[in-house]
Amino acid sequence: MTAEQERLVADDQRTANWKRWGPYLSERQWATVREDYSAEGTVWDYFPHDHARSRAYRWGEDGLLGITDRECRLCFALALWNGKDPILKERLFGLTGPEGNHGEDVKEEYFYLASTPTHSYLKGLYKYPQSAFPYEGLVDENHRRTKREPEFELVDTGALADNRYFDVFAEYAKRAPDDILIRLTLANRGPEEARVHLLPTLWFRNTWSWHCLHECIWPKPRLQREQEGRMIAVRHESLGRFHLALGSHPDGSRPPLLFTENESNTQRLWDSGEEGFFKDAFHDYIIAGRRAAVNRRGVGTKAAAHYILDIPAGEARTVKLRLFSEAEAPAAAFGAEFDRIFATRISENDAFYDAASPATLDDDQRNVVRQGYAGLLWSKQFYHLVVADWLEGDPAMPTPPAGRRQVRNSEWRHLYSRDVISMPDKWEYPWFAGWDLAFHMIPFAQIDPDFAKSQLILFLREWYMHPNGQLPAYEFAFGDVNPPVHAWAAWRVYKIAAARGDRDRDFLESAFQKLLLNFTWWVNRKDVQGKNIFSGGFLGLDNIGVFDRSKPLPTGGVLQQADGTAWMGFYCGTMLSMAMELAHMDGRIHQAYEDMASKFLEHFIQIADAINSLCGDGLWDEQDGFYYDQIRFDHSSVPLKIRSIVGLLPLITVEVYDEETLKRLPGFYKRLVWFRNFRRDLPNHITHYEHHRGRRMIALPSRERLQRILRTMLDENEFLAPHGIRSVSKFHGAHPFVFEANGSTHQVDYEPGESTTELFGGNSNWRGPVWLPINYLLIEALERYHHFYGDDFTVECPTGSGHVVTLDKVARELARRVATLFLRDENGRRPCFGDAARWSDDPYWRDLVLFNEYFHGETGRGLGASHQTGWTALAIRHIEDLHRYQEGAPD
Repeated sequence: MTAEQERLVADDQRTANWKRWGPYLSERQWATVREDYSAEGTVWDYFPHDHARSRAYRWGEDGLLGITDRECRLCFALALWNGKDPILKERLFGLTGPEGNHGEDVKEEYFYLASTPTHSYLKGLYKYPQSAFPYEGLVDENHRRTKREPEFELVDTGALADNRYFDVFAEYAKRAPDDILIRLTLANRGPEEARVHLLPTLWFRNTWSWHCLHECIWPKPRLQREQEGRMIAVRHESLGRFHLALGSHPDGSRPPLLFTENESNTQRLWDSGEEGFFKDAFHDYIIAGRRAAVNRRGVGTKAAAHYILDIPAGEARTVKLRLFSEAEAPAAAFGAEFDRIFATRISENDAFYDAASPATLDDDQRNVVRQGYAGLLWSKQFYHLVVADWLEGDPAMPTPPAGRRQVRNSEWRHLYSRDVISMPDKWEYPWFAGWDLAFHMIPFAQIDPDFAKSQLILFLREWYMHPNGQLPAYEFAFGDVNPPVHAWAAWRVYKIAAARGDRDRDFLESAFQKLLLNFTWWVNRKDVQGKNIFSGGFLGLDNIGVFDRSKPLPTGGVLQQADGTAWMGFYCGTMLSMAMELAHMDGRIHQAYEDMASKFLEHFIQIADAINSLCGDGLWDEQDGFYYDQIRFDHSSVPLKIRSIVGLLPLITVEVYDEETLKRLPGFYKRLVWFRNFRRDLPNHITHYEHHRGRRMIALPSRERLQRILRTMLDENEFLAPHGIRSVSKFHGAHPFVFEANGSTHQVDYEPGESTTELFGGNSNWRGPVWLPINYLLIEALERYHHFYGDDFTVECPTGSGHVVTLDKVARELARRVATLFLRDENGRRPCFGDAARWSDDPYWRDLVLFNEYFHGETGRGLGASHQTGWTALAIRHIEDLHRYQEGAPD
């Protein structure tokens, strides 16, 4: 094993707490639901960015390129000032939902460059302008722009022109679990010498101001100056005794230390209260020149060293610090050992990823994969919310307005979260999202399968899952309905770990038992007519429908969803596979799981029968060769003929089994044969009966219907884009779908870029762009179809090209197209960055990679949240799998 793998084993076996510290600090705590105590749920207005520097947070902390412990007791991050900004740069700035022309949007340039799974080595980069940060200009211009115009970004303001900015690198290396070396390097990329103030800041999360009962009741912690300013002592009852050693200024001098309290400045915020030391003291001290703002006694709950760096053009300056517990105190904080540890951890980071990834990756591919994993790991966050306390308020605070209980989440009073969780994007989505997290765990399983398993189990625990079996969606509305992909993620993570010899029955059995509750919730709540046709609401696809699918239809009737039904068929097939695995483990038959396998087989067939033949053709349109949503009335139905991924999702519902494996379960096999013999109508629609090359397959579409759907999906004038499968067919660009209801016109166009509608806030778009999670599921499904059909099933790819290939070749072609989003082309250009020359020509930009939320359906330009490495990190799997195929060992 590599050194990092040994650390993972030690942490998993709890012989060493290597994951105690990590990048778990949020990048935006302000303007989040958990900090909103307004009557109407006006989350964006209640706690604005302007309050963030002065107002103590209730449920967490945020910071710039920072770290914290897994309970967010003690935090470390950077603060900067270029001498021109109106405020100290302590956190990332961005627009709230109402301010942005395409919703909330971070307006900074920052990058995750490296991380090991235990965070024994971390590296991040922030680009800080040398001119005044254009806060007002960004707000005003984006507010002026319409939804048909692009977002106005920091680079568009000229703030980074002529390379007049600092590259600020933050690096962390652990000698031991509680001994963290910190190296901060600031490089002047501009043409002239420039000054920057650097404030490495240490502070405690405020748990003492609220008199809350659910937290551990700790005395107020304390930071104190020691050793004539060379050290900050940390005293916390739960965390223990730590020290932050402060390296000298690059010129050899000792930086001054500043102290204050992490408490709200009530005078500035609400024009009340008494004089004191507040959260914003360092801003007042440095920018306003108020010397009395800081505590000269050298004590408090927030502290910083103040380095003033004059950096010549093209040069860099480095500052070193070290945070360690008294139990793991080094013999010397700095010196030769300091740099030696960094060099060792960097080398171990390289060795770990060299072992985890195919050896045939070229330098560019390796760089993209490394940054993808880094983004995935940096996007872990301490997430804290106790809904009952959030609804009731804290003893030391005013009682929240009664009306806020009707705003959101009052039916989720049981939810108690105080965990490190994988986030979609720590600025734009600094809260967990149920189906996002399921996709995150697929690349996570490649590097840290135990973390992946623990995350999936966490959301099935009783303090997350609702007593009725529903899984929480996200904090804006825990009761919203996300696609049921949790079972698939658990099954995939299990199989990825099993491929390495880790057949974790305890994990699989625990997940399966809890998923039964969730499956039952879906069956009871989302099959309105009891006919195995499901309507799950918007199902995470935001604005893909012609109208809001979460609300009553303007026409009356019931919406029957092709994607909702496909997701449930997918869920059913996955549970069937899990049950079969559990039924024949340990070399013997487990009758209870064999019976559950039979149950899910029968339910799968009922769903497949319904989507294909209920009231005729079910949700299948024989003329178009496609699945559509329908509005069902008492005696008729109206198909919503939108060619979108809604109609492609039935393809993902496919499972393949070896005949010999089936025969090991005689009761189950007998049931399978019964369906084959006595439901002879089913083969016209579905393929549960098929037996080919010693295998059997169950799938929603029949072979003929699969062929027809693929003809549409692989048409470059429909779904097949240069960089994957579009979410809506290009056909609708010239032929919009128009629906008239009650005097109103509803329309779906092909929109390959940002959303042009306000539906679901307008900050994401499912009406044309490429989304990686859906592409991943389609590629996986094609591989399973090929596993069954082999070379006997071929299609044109692209449609009309005359190029006929097997389905495994189609899967690889789609994976290749997705991978090209991030890889340099022959001109050195990455499609995800569009045509901006800096990404291909500038040495300080061209090796940097971002993993956006979704991608333009024509150009591949990254859109939406800029750091949604969570599910977009699935691209890592595509890049790696293409090389595994070349090496003859597909995963």
